[in-house]
Amino acid sequence: MAHPPERYIFADAQEVVRAAATLFVTVGQQAISKRARFLVALSGGSTPKALYMVLASKEFATQLDWNKVHFLFGDERAVPPTHQDSNFALANTLLFTPLNISATHIHRMRGEDSPETAAIQYENLLRGLTATTSEQWPVLDLVLLGMGEDGHTASLFPGTPALSEPTRWVVPGLAPQGTRSRITLTLGVINHASVILFLVTGLNKATVVRRIFESRADAPDAYPAARIRPETGRLLWYFDRAAASALTEATDELSS
Repeated sequence: MAHPPERYIFADAQEVVRAAATLFVTVGQQAISKRARFLVALSGGSTPKALYMVLASKEFATQLDWNKVHFLFGDERAVPPTHQDSNFALANTLLFTPLNISATHIHRMRGEDSPETAAIQYENLLRGLTATTSEQWPVLDLVLLGMGEDGHTASLFPGTPALSEPTRWVVPGLAPQGTRSRITLTLGVINHASVILFLVTGLNKATVVRRIFESRADAPDAYPAARIRPETGRLLWYFDRAAASALTEATDELSS
């Protein structure tokens, strides 16, 4: 049975990031205790950038056995791994290198290949790495997500074929005109994760946040982020005050 989403508002983006780092460590510790490893899918963007820096800080770096963490990616742009737009490059610079993560525990999407080739390769990689549900979906311990002003998440954009993919785990993601091609996990993969965490900050997200939560009838059709509905796992939304400023309904907790 699906659990209702949990929504938490924090004073600012910095507090969102600290709370996310705490959850990251908690979920990681639990996964390592149960299965001796932690499978987490990362995202790109400004908020994850800050999260990586906090996780690599002295305060958090000693709280997790990083040798048992396997890093995956929710999406990637069709660029080489050293490109400034690469999600891998961001994580590699701010998280993997400072923590001295083993290359065997870093599972990147090959943005330098064609999106279709990279998607097939990444799905094969996931199939060799993860356990699956009875419906043959992988089970990740934690998926980190952001959300764009258009309601997209990962590289699942409004009105694109990736949103209706019924069986594949990884597909090319059609991006808005003028932006780079993508590779993305599908809704089926994300929705079968044990924990899904959205990090949403900034006043420019306030309108779409309100529409997702308070205009529910058409939200899933208009906004891909509204289609993140885990089958059995937890779904958490962490907002700063600006991103949540248009909400009129109560949230689960207000943190200062």
